Amino acid sequence: MNGVNKVILLGNLGRDPEVFIFENGNKKVRLALATGEIWRTKNNEKIEHTEWHTVVLYRGLADVAEKYLKKGNAVYIEGLLRTRSWEDDKGVKKYFTEVEAQKMSMIGGGNNGKKEDTVLKGEPARPSIPEKLEEEPEYDPALDSVPF
Repeated sequence: MNGVNKVILLGNLGRDPEVFIFENGNKKVRLALATGEIWRTKNNEKIEHTEWHTVVLYRGLADVAEKYLKKGNAVYIEGLLRTRSWEDDKGVKKYFTEVEAQKMSMIGGGNNGKKEDTVLKGEPARPSIPEKLEEEPEYDPALDSVPF
């Protein structure tokens, strides 16, 4: 059985993107992304928790992140969890998990002051909805039935 490896994050950058350029010219950008949650205890005490995520972007997404993202920007990320391992100086195996971004959207204000969102990489175009239909669609009773 195949599994599902899907991560969706919406948060703010904790620092400017870190850019790495490899010998072959490929680029990797690493982001520190903060997500937060707020809840109240039974005593109505407000609790805030921030979780930090390491996100890596490659190729075109890396170019866009390097050019447009800055500390504090709100970003939507879709990607995969990736775990790397290595041995330290003492021979102890260490592990590190990060999110490999497949899609990124810059959320408001990060586009030279414009308030619209910018969707990058793999986001299907939203179909336009006509203001008025030329004809009334035909009624199909099969669409009203429950399939179970």
